[in-house]
Amino acid sequence: MFKTRITELLGIQYPIIGGTMMDITLAPFVAAISNAGALGIIASAVFKDPEKLRLEIRKTKELTDKPFAVNINLFPQLMPPDNRAFLDVLSAEGVKIVETSGYQAPVDLVALFREYGMTWIHKCVGVRYARK
Repeated sequence: MFKTRITELLGIQYPIIGGTMMDITLAPFVAAISNAGALGIIASAVFKDPEKLRLEIRKTKELTDKPFAVNINLFPQLMPPDNRAFLDVLSAEGVKIVETSGYQAPVDLVALFREYGMTWIHKCVGVRYARK
């Protein structure tokens, strides 16, 4: 077991975050990553309906009692999701870690992360983007 800022912040054993891979990162895969001591992440972009995301979160909870996250996709040209509805589902289901990817998160979403008491991480494709 490692002890790092990331493991302590996310409540995981190893400083490994399993990135989202669309249809692959559903409950069985996410739970396997989390059960192995890393952080599994559900890809919300595969769900057009927030209620289907809710069901996937519940399936994940049945398969693991370890921390996992949900990715909120900020690529509007890929699929313009209703991120507010997705975040309401995350909050109602007790998801405490949210990952964003794509563009910079809008201020209103960041406010919701804080309001809902979520730990927020953002995936960047390169160091130069992380520094922005």
